[in-house]
Amino acid sequence: MAASALGLATWAQAQPALIFELGGKNDKSFGQAAWEGAERWKKQSGKPYLEFEIANAAQREQAARRFAQRGANPIVGVGFPQASSIEAVAREFPNTRFAIVDSVVALPNVQSFVYREHEGAFLVGLLGALASKTGKLGFVGGQDIPLVRKVLCGYEQGARYANPKAQVLWAMTGTTNAAWTDPARGAELTRTQAAQGADVIFAAAGTTGLGVLQAAADLGLLGIGVDSNQNGLHPGRMLTSMLKRTDVAVFQAFQGVQPGVTTLGLKEGGLDLAFDEHNAKLVTPAMRARVEAAKADIVAGRLPVIDWTVAKTCR
Repeated sequence: MAASALGLATWAQAQPALIFELGGKNDKSFGQAAWEGAERWKKQSGKPYLEFEIANAAQREQAARRFAQRGANPIVGVGFPQASSIEAVAREFPNTRFAIVDSVVALPNVQSFVYREHEGAFLVGLLGALASKTGKLGFVGGQDIPLVRKVLCGYEQGARYANPKAQVLWAMTGTTNAAWTDPARGAELTRTQAAQGADVIFAAAGTTGLGVLQAAADLGLLGIGVDSNQNGLHPGRMLTSMLKRTDVAVFQAFQGVQPGVTTLGLKEGGLDLAFDEHNAKLVTPAMRARVEAAKADIVAGRLPVIDWTVAKTCR
């Protein structure tokens, strides 16, 4: 993959390039959503793009530099771990445009895409509390970082909005990047929360989440996916998925980088919930109406949602 992708870059004259994080474009989550944005751009523009799936941390900067050396433009890094590599290479190539998803790189040739994840997490927490029979919801996060804490906080707020007595049991998979790619650990944490009474489990953990959702389905619980629409992984056992539209960021960047910080939330279509044939029997019209009403209130500013990264508290 590395040889073919970076080899293609030898003829990359102003072709956009996409660098995937660990887990790649087939993670059924964050990376897949980004890939879908690139594919949408390709279909609409009729032009090709370059891509690279890293296998280790050292390849982040190597790939960005190689693409820049061979003329790719813009170069998009998907995931906060790529911030330092994008910053380093963007300094070296000031005439090349770059973009970073989920982090901020303050350079004049970089567009930084960040999300108000707490808004989408509020909606899935609300829906989860409406669906729960025990009043206990579970949450399994990936790496213990502010971004995941922000999702957890939004989830807790939504659950309490629907049911003031709701409890959220939560756990983080780890403190390093490896926490995003450990399905076995995700399944273990899910079983622990199920034993404590949780009957709805939200996975915000990259490919680790695949283990969470599998375990939830095996135990007869309801799972909640993240980033891409994961409802089809376990039809009838997936309450919904919080769509974090990294495809929107990639598509916008491929159309033309606009340096600065771009924030995406419910209002901008950067976040949403997935409703389809796979969860149609789980979400009643009344539940859907509660979600849509809350969404409208958040977009209008009538329903504030605490951002943990700013407040450092959830209450």
